[in-house]
Amino acid sequence: MFSLPHVEYISFWGELAALSAACLWALGSVIYTHAGARIPALELNLIKTVVAIAFLIPTLLLQGITTPTASPLPLYLLLLSGVVGIGLADTFFLEALKQLGARRTLLIKTLDPPTAALLSTLFLQEKLSAIAWCGILLVILGVAWVVTERVPGVSSSASTGGKSATSIPVWGIICGLLSAVGQAIGAVLSRQAFVQTNISPLWSVLLRLFGALLVIVLWLLVKRYPIGLWIKPLVTDRDKSLSRILGAVIFAAFASTFLGIWLQQTALKFTAAGIAQTLSATSPLFVLPIVIWMGEVVSLRAFVGVLISLVGVGLLLSLG
Repeated sequence: MFSLPHVEYISFWGELAALSAACLWALGSVIYTHAGARIPALELNLIKTVVAIAFLIPTLLLQGITTPTASPLPLYLLLLSGVVGIGLADTFFLEALKQLGARRTLLIKTLDPPTAALLSTLFLQEKLSAIAWCGILLVILGVAWVVTERVPGVSSSASTGGKSATSIPVWGIICGLLSAVGQAIGAVLSRQAFVQTNISPLWSVLLRLFGALLVIVLWLLVKRYPIGLWIKPLVTDRDKSLSRILGAVIFAAFASTFLGIWLQQTALKFTAAGIAQTLSATSPLFVLPIVIWMGEVVSLRAFVGVLISLVGVGLLLSLG
């Protein structure tokens, strides 16, 4: 039987797992940003979802985790969570990566916890304290301060003729916000499902991915989306661009979607939920050295905005 290694000698295993997950999500976002320049967001989401499922199924078999025997309602909630939180939200997330880049998109993702908290207040009757509201306000302020910064080199609206300009990429921000709302809805649905059943976390991930796959395929069929148009130019490319891009996407799907989620579940097992979620939300910090190494100029305003948002996330999740 395949299982996690025995790690009692590591006193901070949960914290390390959470930070590792955040690092992998940051790395995956950078890879998806570059892949998204060639692959449309919907197709990219399809590829990463299929790859993650391909890794999850043998993992479940190796671990010997049996098929869930829960009542139908929690299973339907998990499927719906995948439809909204992965199928729709991740497509918007990948489009936001294309428009905004990994750094600003990951910062917008810090809106996920406060959005989920607000939805839980509205639909699950969960109460928020004054400190929680302060945390939500800090996250919103930090995100707003960074994403509204005018950054040279961002493609603006049609008025610029598609040329590089100093602008606020409105469509990218909208996609990022839609992604945050969708992932928050998915989180609330998943939480409601876990309240009603003790289903394995890996099985819950698989069900969510199947829900995502279903809506992506339906989306492609309804739109009569021409799949694979991006492949032909790469096939004729002599420098093997197709194999490099597909290899990078498969690696990102393994690292960020499959391994990242597994590490997140490990963190929740070995440390307090509030600590695990707070450390898992530090992707915007990990992405900074990556994009700086790749040549992006990061302003002091961007650093401060990230720190403000993460303080807000910490305040919010410390109450969990």
